[in-house]
Amino acid sequence: MNWNTLDGSPPLILAHRGASGPLPEHTLVGYALGLGQGADVIEPDLVPSADGVLYARHEPALRNSTNISALPEFAPYQRDGEWWSVALRAEQLDRLRARQPFPGRDRSFDDLHSLPRWQAIVDWAAQAAAERGRAVTLYPEIKHPSELAARGVDPVPHFIESVAALPDGVRVWVQCFDVEPLYRVYLATGLPCALLIDAEDDWQTAIAAHGSWLSRLGVNKRLLETGLVADAHCRGLRVDAWTFRDDALGAGFAHIADEMQAAMRHGVDGLFCDFPATGVAARAQML
Repeated sequence: MNWNTLDGSPPLILAHRGASGPLPEHTLVGYALGLGQGADVIEPDLVPSADGVLYARHEPALRNSTNISALPEFAPYQRDGEWWSVALRAEQLDRLRARQPFPGRDRSFDDLHSLPRWQAIVDWAAQAAAERGRAVTLYPEIKHPSELAARGVDPVPHFIESVAALPDGVRVWVQCFDVEPLYRVYLATGLPCALLIDAEDDWQTAIAAHGSWLSRLGVNKRLLETGLVADAHCRGLRVDAWTFRDDALGAGFAHIADEMQAAMRHGVDGLFCDFPATGVAARAQML
């Protein structure tokens, strides 16, 4: 197979929020399952606590992905029916347990696993790398840094401090929708950075303005028909497309493998997958 990726290598399978299809998202067991299913990269989303500790949650809003609504001690922290990570201290977030937020997915693992701190994920990755005999790549997304900074907790300095001395065997790439905070991370750390681009965003302007320091783009898969991949590759940028879900097919596809393989033929360098095993199998069919 002649791949159309930037360097001609097979596209990477990115475990989106871990193996977040079969297990609750953003748990250490979900990340381990992603690796076990053959994913090349693990993707945590990071939000801060009130005291600046980074946790893996898709959003700072906690109602749908944790058991917080079932715990009476947290009732005073509710605001308009929601609980926010930046209103709670780390020792409080440590008492919460993860739940599957997607309707129709397996709920039997709800309330079994704690919310992992970012440092715990790095430590887990180092141990997994030692056991596997090869590096583990983490691809965290810093969530809403500008908005959260306006609320009084800027996650960027805490993230920069956390990656100052990574353990052996752990590689980190960074992604974000917000350009300015992402650029601060790049200047402070030199880590490979990916700008996230949604379907309505002006990707051509973004590439022209920021392509000189970015390593990757993380793009809505609906942009794959626009010529974005070829343009990005011409500028030396890799492209990761999101999100591929077995239980939520893209328009025009009858099977998830068909959707994934269409993206691979477009030349994407990585696919964010909720069910990593499906992505691994779809890629193997094209070898």
